[in-house]
Amino acid sequence: MDKAAPLTIALPKGRLQKPVVDLLEQIGIDCSELREPSRKLIIPVPGTEWRFLLAKPADVPTYVEYGAADLGVVGKDILLESHKDVAELLDLGFGFCRLIVAVPETSGIKDVQDLDFNSRVATKFPRITTEFFSSQGIQAEVVHLNGSVELGPIVGLADAIVDITETGTTLVENGLIPIAEIAQITSRLIANRVSCKVKYQTIQGLVRRLREVLAKPVD
Repeated sequence: MDKAAPLTIALPKGRLQKPVVDLLEQIGIDCSELREPSRKLIIPVPGTEWRFLLAKPADVPTYVEYGAADLGVVGKDILLESHKDVAELLDLGFGFCRLIVAVPETSGIKDVQDLDFNSRVATKFPRITTEFFSSQGIQAEVVHLNGSVELGPIVGLADAIVDITETGTTLVENGLIPIAEIAQITSRLIANRVSCKVKYQTIQGLVRRLREVLAKPVD
C-alpha cells in the first residue's frame, strides 16, 4: 500500500457500498472498519493516512468537486444529472441499470415522438430529462419528483416518466412500459481535478490495481 500521499475516498451509502468495499478489498485496501456497524461518517484506513468519507450518493460528486474528497464512487446517472466538474477515471461495472422513458401501457404510445406537444414528464432527473427531450426536438414540461415517479401517470400528474430501472418489475407492476433508453448506467470512479495532479502517483496506482482486478474473468 502506498502511504506517501493521504487520500480521502467518498463512498456512497446504501446499495452500492458493499460492492465498492468488496472491490477495494480485492486490491489490498483494509476495509474492515467499514464492515463494522457504526454511525461514523469518516472512517480511517488502518495502517495508512487514507480515509473513507460516507455520503449520500447524490452528494458524492459535490464532495469530490470541492476537494473534500480526492476520489469518489458514484452512479453515472448522478454524474449526468449533477453536472459537476470532476474527472471520470474508471467504469467500475457494477450497479448496472438503465435510464429510460416510460409511459402507461394503455396510452398506446410506442415512441417518444408520439407524445403530445408539451406533455408532462415526471422524473428525479430534471436536467437529463430536459436535455434528452430537447435533443429529440420535443417540448416537454418536466415535473421534478423526489421519489416514486411511477405514481405520476397513475394519478394524472404526468404523461410519461424518466427513471432508472434494473429489472423492469416496478414498471410492469405500475402498468408502465419503456419507450426509449436514454443511457446505460454503472458506477464510476471520479476524482477531484486538482488531486489528480497533486496526488498523481497515488491515484494512478490505485486506478491501475482496480483495472487489473476488473479485467480478471469472473468465475
